[in-house]
Amino acid sequence: MNNHYTALEFNIIIDKLKEHALSQKAKDALANLSPYLNEDMCVRKMAETTSARNLLDIVGAPPLAIMEKLDEIITLADAGSMLVPEQLKSIVGFAQSCKRMTTYLSKSESTGEAVAVYGKSIENLTTLRTEIELCIDYDTLRDDASPALRNIRRKKEHVENQIKEKLDHILKSRKQYLSDGYIAIRQGHYVLPVQRKFQAQFGGTVIDASGKGSTVFMEPTAIAKFQAELTLLGIEEDAEERRILYTLTAAVVEYAPLLRRNMEAMEILDVLFAKAKLSASMKAVPVEIGGARRLDIRQGRHPLLSAEECVALDFAMDENTNGVIITGPNTGGKTVAVKTVGLLCLMAQCGLHIPCDAGSYVAMQDSYWCDIGDSQNISQNLSTFSGHMTNIISILAHASRDSLVLLDELGSGTDPAEGMGIAVAVLEELRLRGCMFLVTTHYAQVKTYAEKSDGVISARMAFDRENLRPLYQLEMGMSGESCALHIAQRLGLAPHLLARAHHEVYGGQASAPKPPATKAPKSRLERTQPDKPSNDPSGKFAMGDSVTVLQTGEIGIVYRPANELGDVIVQVKGVKQTMKHNRLKRNVSAAELYPPDYDFSIIFDSVENRKARHHMGRKHDPTLSITYGNDENA
Repeated sequence: MNNHYTALEFNIIIDKLKEHALSQKAKDALANLSPYLNEDMCVRKMAETTSARNLLDIVGAPPLAIMEKLDEIITLADAGSMLVPEQLKSIVGFAQSCKRMTTYLSKSESTGEAVAVYGKSIENLTTLRTEIELCIDYDTLRDDASPALRNIRRKKEHVENQIKEKLDHILKSRKQYLSDGYIAIRQGHYVLPVQRKFQAQFGGTVIDASGKGSTVFMEPTAIAKFQAELTLLGIEEDAEERRILYTLTAAVVEYAPLLRRNMEAMEILDVLFAKAKLSASMKAVPVEIGGARRLDIRQGRHPLLSAEECVALDFAMDENTNGVIITGPNTGGKTVAVKTVGLLCLMAQCGLHIPCDAGSYVAMQDSYWCDIGDSQNISQNLSTFSGHMTNIISILAHASRDSLVLLDELGSGTDPAEGMGIAVAVLEELRLRGCMFLVTTHYAQVKTYAEKSDGVISARMAFDRENLRPLYQLEMGMSGESCALHIAQRLGLAPHLLARAHHEVYGGQASAPKPPATKAPKSRLERTQPDKPSNDPSGKFAMGDSVTVLQTGEIGIVYRPANELGDVIVQVKGVKQTMKHNRLKRNVSAAELYPPDYDFSIIFDSVENRKARHHMGRKHDPTLSITYGNDENA
């Protein structure tokens, strides 16, 4: 199977499909299942799966034939071999299954289900089945398979009764010569167990001997003529049985084209109902699929995850979007999200239902290309990065405008700066090429690339910061953070280690981080004093700076520069929000906007707060208070 399909675990889907099939040929056909590249064919295959699923839900499981060794039996008959009763019974069983399947499918004709058409292609084998059943019962030929066979078997029965009567008489009259008192059959002859020492006195022909040699099995002289007659009748019986079997074999040869046609129809139905059974087991639904370059997966679930534990995702790309860059913390579900989208699209293009809500839409692709998981290859002396790059170079060599490309942690496994540069270069090539792509990343520059590039949008995996728990929910149109420092702090990493880590990432003074404290805006006196060193990692923000929120394009005013974790408080439309410093762009500095003694409480305080602060400056009044209700960190 294509390695890119395996990266999406499509091979496991195939294995599950094969488990639902009965015949080996159907299993082989499912093993080779791949995306249909013709839109009409793809739509038709989806409709067939839907039709089979509807019939499965309404009528129940179809009476499919296993057809084990059936093709081999027909081939033997064609080659001139004589079929034995057991093989002919297999033909009868198949003919019965064809009749039941025709009845089963006829129940869907009134509903107009697409699968009903296969019922008309199943030929009637009643005549052949009846002919065989009249001659064979329980894997043996019936006595009345022909008048001659019935007559021969009656004669055999009469002779055998005569032999048994003679032997019963000898058992009673000459028991002193016998080692035991029973009648046996050895090499097709009726015999009695005689003590070896009385062999000569007993009279007759030795047919066999016991293991120790103390007993010989003798055919008495008195039944020799009856035994000869029985042997002759056995030869006649065998000849008549072979004549009958050759006649039935000839009938099978005559019906061979119809048998093979029915086998093909049954194999197709086996494949269709395997898809329907998989759909039912996954609680999947049909989706619209077409040539429009868009995706709309509603409440999609990974088909290999438990429905109770899986968090459904909503994923959409319109015709103006080429790529989606997914960000978020480690173990947050980014890779699962990418694999879910890729696998669901691949399944739909193979005519399979997918676990999602009705109304979903999947675009036709000419190919699927994946770089997911560890690409390290010891046998080829490839490091993780080399393995990824080898795969990505191959993808770039083959991916077209009509391809879907899925890249997990693009640019990882090497120096972050160089990896970031490679990631942006690869993404730009994919964007210019016009193919659809999904990428996961931790690189801030790649997130910025998504915000600045036409046709590329951001998405993130939601994360519960309070409980340090990934929510596994994909949020379209939003960028996420890796949250590494935040998680490390909440988990109890030593402050001096956290400070050093912060310094290495963002620069600035390596001081131990402290919980953010709420403080009032600077007074005129504070504003005129020299500023203390800023905690802003980038050194580019100060209170009063006009900034743009990159994610939304909204304009805000910096209320508090960044703390040790790079969090900046920005007032947007009167509401204070905490944002990462690298999600902001400065428009105009506070120094250019305001005079040195500007009172920022005018901007950041309510009228009531300003009045209260003015009165507090004149005298103590226990009835006054200052409220920071519009500050989410207050």
